[in-house]
Amino acid sequence: MIGKVVTSGTFTLDGGTWDVDNNVWLVGSDEEALVVDAAHDAPAILAALAGRRLTAIVCTHAHNDHINAARELAEATGAPILLHPADQPLWEMVYGTAVPYEPLADGDELSAGGVRLRVLHTPGHAPGAVCLHAPELGVVFSGDTLFQGGPGATGRSFSSFDTIVDSIREKLLTLPVETVVHTGHGDSTTIGDEAPHLQEWISRGH
Repeated sequence: MIGKVVTSGTFTLDGGTWDVDNNVWLVGSDEEALVVDAAHDAPAILAALAGRRLTAIVCTHAHNDHINAARELAEATGAPILLHPADQPLWEMVYGTAVPYEPLADGDELSAGGVRLRVLHTPGHAPGAVCLHAPELGVVFSGDTLFQGGPGATGRSFSSFDTIVDSIREKLLTLPVETVVHTGHGDSTTIGDEAPHLQEWISRGH
């Protein structure tokens, strides 16, 4: 039902560039799947699909390291790219207006191979950041909104610490405590492991 490919490349914003490893998640069945965050290496993602039909390329946000393989993957498979339109300025930094996407909205439901995922708009790390909750699997794909140890970074353009904390409190910490959080970078965690630390994050962030 859930597969992962770790790809490597760079993240660039505000004049800086950093080496990063990204988690690319594949969700679905033996026949079809969707991809969460097409990062860096379209051939590696295609190999992991292993011939399955790709139903969608879902972007948790439009920082370049999460979308820089999206066009190549879409062209190879015919799958649509899905993104929250509040991230249009970040999208245009990578693709201009040449690559179309379909808009995501809070509460949308996606499916692949019998797996249902509900879109949670969780701005803060980026204006259009979203998480994808798959209740039957007991998981949420958090992109860069929530990591093991705290919220995603908010020190760069188009980000807000207060907003990301509100998003996590209202959209993620309300999920069942046993929900596994599959992140955009690094190790997975659970809602139950992260929830007790909310006040620590707030104190640290101010």
